[in-house]
Amino acid sequence: MKFLHTSDWHLGRSFHRVNMLGAQAAFVDHLVEAVREHEVDAVLVAGDVYDRAVPPLPAVELYDRALHRLADLGVPTVMISGNHDSARRLGVGAGLIGRAGIHLRTDPAGCADPVVLADVHGDVAFYGLPYLEPALVKDTFAAEKVSHEAVLGAAMDRIRADLAGRAPGTRSVVLAHAFVTGGQASDSERDIAVGGVEAVPACVFDGVDYAALGHLHGCQTINERVRYSGSPLAYSFSEAAHRKTMWLIDLGPAGEITAERIDTPVPRPLARLRGRLEDLLEDPAHTAHEDAWIEATLTD
Repeated sequence: MKFLHTSDWHLGRSFHRVNMLGAQAAFVDHLVEAVREHEVDAVLVAGDVYDRAVPPLPAVELYDRALHRLADLGVPTVMISGNHDSARRLGVGAGLIGRAGIHLRTDPAGCADPVVLADVHGDVAFYGLPYLEPALVKDTFAAEKVSHEAVLGAAMDRIRADLAGRAPGTRSVVLAHAFVTGGQASDSERDIAVGGVEAVPACVFDGVDYAALGHLHGCQTINERVRYSGSPLAYSFSEAAHRKTMWLIDLGPAGEITAERIDTPVPRPLARLRGRLEDLLEDPAHTAHEDAWIEATLTD
């Protein structure tokens, strides 16, 4: 089964007061075209669809158009809420929207209720694990303590229990929004630390074939089966060196993983320069950055 893994759209976000909605719309166009071109079987969105709990109306309209276009393709989409989203607002109408093939997973209590899709090799269970705020979901999962590792581990135990009760050979994918140990952060992510601890070990996802992660904005491979897609656009100068992509994942009949990065459109490159003002303005070495957004550190 072939699917696209993306996350952290942050619809409605600006870049140093520059409106990014046009660039976000161009990404949606690219996503729809990639679904067609690569003939994918599913699209995964691992949280932070919006940049804030109450997004501006143009961002909501872009989201609505994106869902309609994905539904029109007839390709199922599985989407979870992230720490920037309002899970309750994002999940409104999930039952109705699900009939169109857009599966919203925003309720932590339903994490072990997968979207089951099938290919010629059998079933693939997609488990949507929305962002878990430890203090709010500790009791839901009967976690031993208020920590990201405890609540995520308890949720994964429920998922593994459900998977164990399914037909032998059922493959599995988990969408999660978390900070996994080994991941590299950037300046544009909101801190999710609890008591100074935010990271969870990658082994929490043991037992599933693929973990499609969101939260960190750089595309990263924690291990073969645990990956971040990163954000499709740069939202801070700390991402100047990022290559913005989506993961195209091919899940084999026995759970084998083949992964390819699909580049997303770059509306304008970023550059971080340092030097004397006169040199930055006149040195021909900087010609390549004339059309970039610049973060300049002046040493005069």
